[in-house]
Amino acid sequence: MKAEPIGTKKSNPVGHYELLPHRLERRIFKAVGQAIFDFKMIQEGDKIMVAVSGGKDSWVLLHVLHDLQKRSPVKFEIIAVNLDQGYDGYEVHTIETYLKEMGIPYYLGFKDINRIVQEKNEPGTTWCSMCSRLRRGSLYGMAKELNCNKIALGHHQDDIIETLLLNAFFIGKLATMAPKLRSDDGANVVIRPLIYVLEDEIRMYAQEKKFPIVCCQCPLMCGETVHGDYKRRRIKNLIRDLEKEIPDIRNSLLASLKNINPSHLLDLEHWREP
Repeated sequence: MKAEPIGTKKSNPVGHYELLPHRLERRIFKAVGQAIFDFKMIQEGDKIMVAVSGGKDSWVLLHVLHDLQKRSPVKFEIIAVNLDQGYDGYEVHTIETYLKEMGIPYYLGFKDINRIVQEKNEPGTTWCSMCSRLRRGSLYGMAKELNCNKIALGHHQDDIIETLLLNAFFIGKLATMAPKLRSDDGANVVIRPLIYVLEDEIRMYAQEKKFPIVCCQCPLMCGETVHGDYKRRRIKNLIRDLEKEIPDIRNSLLASLKNINPSHLLDLEHWREP
């Protein structure tokens, strides 16, 4: 019999939390534990590939999973994996040095995504979509090579609600990033343990822990102004503006994803006669 997933039923991740330093770590660990429990993300014997880009989200994810691994009655392995995408100036040595200091098993991969995107992307379009697909395919391949049955990604609560609004506003569907998703070929399971953690909490915690933040060096994503995904930036700014009038809007949007009523929506598949 498999052990129960990590987590606790009692904590409620949907609620307002003041971002006070002395409460921050406890809040993040409880939120991650709740997400793992809710969606049965981690089970006995899992070997989890943690995607570490060097950004704040992936460092916080790795730190929390590493700590849970040491304390949890559920036995699982983690291996940190970094993908160098071929951008000049990417400080992979900084990431490797820190992983060595932490004593976490790691693997460094390389795929010249920079060159592929420049050659194949349509003129006048952003690189983000193609880059994301190529990166995800590379991670799937490395997971197979390393015999990992799960891939942990650092998407957080803000990513989840922004994707919900992006799909509703620009595509016309109600959907967001799945907390746990099996790939089309069935070979990989992606998990997102940070889905109940706010980006501001991650930013504060990364600063507190002094993680060595490394940018991917993509010209659209690095620097003081992010020029990449215009639609996502627009949604992010919209939420910030609405938050001035509705302080708890982020948690309300997250709660709506856990409180679905199909009979009050217009999906014809739901209304189709048997």
